[in-house]
Amino acid sequence: MFLLPNTVTYATEKTNDPYTKRMELYNKVEALYQIPWYYIAAVDQYERNIRSARTDIPKAEGLTGIYFTKEKWAGIINPNSDDTNPLTIPLFGGLGADGNGDGKADRFNDEDILSAFSNYISQYGVDEENFRIGLWNYYKRDKTVSIIMGKAAIYKHFGRLNLDDHAFPLPLRSNHSYISTWGDARGWGGKRIHEGTDIFADYGVPVKATSYGIVEMKGWNNFGGWRIGIRDINNNYHYFAHLSGFSKDIKAGMIVEPGMLIGGVGSSGYGPPGTSGKFPPHLHYGIYKDNGYTEWSFDPYAHLRLWERQEQIRARNKK
Repeated sequence: MFLLPNTVTYATEKTNDPYTKRMELYNKVEALYQIPWYYIAAVDQYERNIRSARTDIPKAEGLTGIYFTKEKWAGIINPNSDDTNPLTIPLFGGLGADGNGDGKADRFNDEDILSAFSNYISQYGVDEENFRIGLWNYYKRDKTVSIIMGKAAIYKHFGRLNLDDHAFPLPLRSNHSYISTWGDARGWGGKRIHEGTDIFADYGVPVKATSYGIVEMKGWNNFGGWRIGIRDINNNYHYFAHLSGFSKDIKAGMIVEPGMLIGGVGSSGYGPPGTSGKFPPHLHYGIYKDNGYTEWSFDPYAHLRLWERQEQIRARNKK
């Protein structure tokens, strides 16, 4: 009797959780179209993020992030660009579909949207290779296909959607310092701006992954030296440069989570492979955002400060 109110509250919170609602939709799509839920989740998350990063398409308002223009939904030659009839839309090459069985193909309804995309993609097949082909024919962009498949691998690995936690890239107790230097002038290799934040620390201090993600790049860069690039589920590319070396298990295609060891602070870079010691040891940390067309850097300083504070709070709460 005394536990009932709390149980009801918990059940209500879980029902209202957008991650729970989205997973219910993805599982429904998987049951109907045999498309693994993590494939649909990856596409949905990719589009949700490009909509938040661009001004030429509306922001996502429903549970789903996938966006259809009127022309793509109703058919480019359809005289009625607002057509919601699931019987006439295919006659004009439109992708609109009725996913909830109400007799209408509504391009703002979550179930209709997911059904329309699933109808399209399922014609290519639901295995990984054919899903890739379907994605390329839909987006006509190799990088988009790569990002979506990376997200799918992340979701499949962790088996859930809520992957928003972050970690500060260096141990809290390490002797480190940093200020906002994004946009400062740099001269080595030609005139350019600094696309990140330099965190100065002792040589060999552990460097950690800051987010859930997949390793896209590992190796040498003449500017960054030994570096690692990790793509998270929000289309952000996290760039760790000037490392002294890598964690022995780290490799391209590997799934990582916040706090996982990926390398050490160093002073590599500004020359051919192996060049080191031209500057004090530090971690260059940058973040780049992909919007479906291009990728650009943005200042990571505020994020680093936030993640450092959050980690300090978590550490205090454990005591």
